Amino acid sequence: MTEDFAREKAAASAWFRSLRDSIVAAFEALEDSQASGPFAGEPAGRFEVTETRRASGDGSDAGGGLMSVMRGGRVFEKVGVNVSTVHGHLGEKAQKSMAARKDLDLSEDPRFWASGISLVAHMQNPHTPAVHMNTRMFWTPKAWWFGGGADLNPCLEYGEDTQHFHKSLEAACNLHDPDYYERFKHWADEYFYIPHRKRARGVGGIFYDDLNTGNWEADFAFTKSVGEAFLPAFLPVTETRRTMAWGPAEKEAQLVHRGLYAEYNLVYDRGTKFGLETGHDPNAVLMSLPPLAKWI
Repeated sequence: MTEDFAREKAAASAWFRSLRDSIVAAFEALEDSQASGPFAGEPAGRFEVTETRRASGDGSDAGGGLMSVMRGGRVFEKVGVNVSTVHGHLGEKAQKSMAARKDLDLSEDPRFWASGISLVAHMQNPHTPAVHMNTRMFWTPKAWWFGGGADLNPCLEYGEDTQHFHKSLEAACNLHDPDYYERFKHWADEYFYIPHRKRARGVGGIFYDDLNTGNWEADFAFTKSVGEAFLPAFLPVTETRRTMAWGPAEKEAQLVHRGLYAEYNLVYDRGTKFGLETGHDPNAVLMSLPPLAKWI
């Protein structure tokens, strides 16, 4: 490996982009195939793609990405699929956070590089669960690591949907390490817990961060398996629920649950905090927020 990980960075960045392309194509195909329900007569949803750019403190280029958002579709009320590759120098606050998490002193060389994909989908039909997925790679001169995962967020839970989602992620984990699923499932249960509500934001999934076994190829392969498991985990659930009848009570439950989702992302989510602290496009960072929500 080269000292600055140039080859590894390029491979990771390219793969996140290819995963983004696959998911966007699959979601637009889902929109095309929606033939019943209250929105079937509307035009099929399409992603609006915006290039995002990030500038360093001195105004020089610091990377960017693509923000892809679909609004008001037949199946998706709002879904964002963002990819980015950014670099620069970590500010003092970010350095302290890194030191607390990973015991890394970056004060003499605070350079960083990060690339990843982040997806959040909020659905039209309240029976169809919202979903989140991300995978990412982070590099500093002293360490590199991967992170990511996926979790399901239904407002109306169906046990078979939860089981299918988890089984899909478990199969992806088992390709690499038989201990990964239980370990990362437990991490997700802790990470996606909302302390001030004393409850989880959904039915979980897997979450991992700071993954560095010392074998970059193996850790990258695992991260790819997590990303590749997303569509098989989520699409069958959507296919089952997207034409179910719903009324005001179900919509109310969905809007209230979205309030819970928004609270978590604004107060606790690590990716949201990092994106805003490092000067990334706030519209891209806050893409995860639902279009409508309600508090009671």
